Amino acid sequence: MAEAEFHWTVPADHPAFPGHFPGRPIVPGVVLLDRAILFAEEMLGRPGLAWQIGNAKFFSPVAPEEALTFALVQKPSGAIALAVRATNREVATGSLTPPVP
Repeated sequence: MAEAEFHWTVPADHPAFPGHFPGRPIVPGVVLLDRAILFAEEMLGRPGLAWQIGNAKFFSPVAPEEALTFALVQKPSGAIALAVRATNREVATGSLTPPVP
């Protein structure tokens, strides 16, 4: 079982911001999930896997230039539990299911 923490600061010029939402940009949940998948692949040393989202809950919006911490824990089943936190609040939780061999 693997376990790791990753840090990511959302770039102010991220391409998702113009559509989400003009005047008050927030990071779409899919961007957080994509980042979690990249971190999971880095943690396992296995890029390019076809992960499935087991579940995801979003608790708090994320703004440009916010610093985030992604905590990932691999379960015995191979699934990855994830939690995303900003400095003083929980942002999201979820799980990634690995592809079937």
